[in-house]
Amino acid sequence: MSSKPKLAMYWGAACGGCEISVLNIHEHILKVDEIFDVAFFPCIADFKVHHVESYPDGYIDVCLWNGAIRNSENEEMAHLLRKKSKVLVAYGSCAYEGCIPALSNLTSKEATFKTVYHDNPSLDNPEGIIPLTKVEVAEGVLTLPEFYHTVKSLDQVVDVDYYLPGCPPEPPQIWAVLQVVVAGLLEGAPLPPAGSIVGVTNKAVCEECERVKSEKCIERFYRPYQIVPDPEQCLLEQGLICMGLATNGGCGALCPKVGMGCRGCYGPLPGVEDQGAKMLSAVASVIAAGEPGMEEAELEKKIQAVVDTIADPVGTFYRFSMAHSMLRRAKVSGSNGKGEA
Repeated sequence: MSSKPKLAMYWGAACGGCEISVLNIHEHILKVDEIFDVAFFPCIADFKVHHVESYPDGYIDVCLWNGAIRNSENEEMAHLLRKKSKVLVAYGSCAYEGCIPALSNLTSKEATFKTVYHDNPSLDNPEGIIPLTKVEVAEGVLTLPEFYHTVKSLDQVVDVDYYLPGCPPEPPQIWAVLQVVVAGLLEGAPLPPAGSIVGVTNKAVCEECERVKSEKCIERFYRPYQIVPDPEQCLLEQGLICMGLATNGGCGALCPKVGMGCRGCYGPLPGVEDQGAKMLSAVASVIAAGEPGMEEAELEKKIQAVVDTIADPVGTFYRFSMAHSMLRRAKVSGSNGKGEA
């Protein structure tokens, strides 16, 4: 048996971009192949769950888990890979904070099924069939994972050693994390403290952004397709929502550089409990509405008119952080079979 460290990568509820991001480390992927034996990576090779089940506990040296916990299979695999791995990394925003999948926490499991299997204009389903966890056929019983009412981040299900944020993580951070882990495994170098968020600067994205910043006084907000922004000026000052004020740096401000507001995928700054609330507070402080001496009711009306120009506030401010936020999910009826609202 090879003495090389063992590497695994697996996905939960995700889009597949994180697997592709690993290839973005370019020639370093050859170094990864040189250093590691791949123990489990279904995206690139024909591994089965029973292979992982047969490994001794702790056999996998480092497992990169991407994706949120959307169903019972995700949860079972998270527990299995936690048991079999020395180091478990929440890789990417979905694993770290729930990301786009967790926006479904704004509704219920039943409403989601209704939209997908009943009210979908491209669907031909006259009998209104929805997925069942068990179906008996002549050959035996077919099973599907249970679809949960609430999407969770990885650390809401199992203990996580390190977090690597991003949608997806950027190549320099990916390679840096693998180097740190390898140094610890092969050379006895100290690993970061458990629970560390790696690949971040602990300073706002705004500090990485080279756009010129001045006093912010915003009379309305725009969606990206509505204006052509000045290439030099702060996007938020131009009325484009940019989460850079409330988001941990480390990405190099890549989105603002090309005229797109930061969406917040690197997570909150240190000490910030709720990234969305932090950004809402920042936006509230820069709204320009009303005149001195204006009646309070009229002032509220003016402020509300500015706020109304923000399309989908929850999806904007909690796009990546819903599962980790104070909101976590909307109070709607339904349950995931475990008494969870």
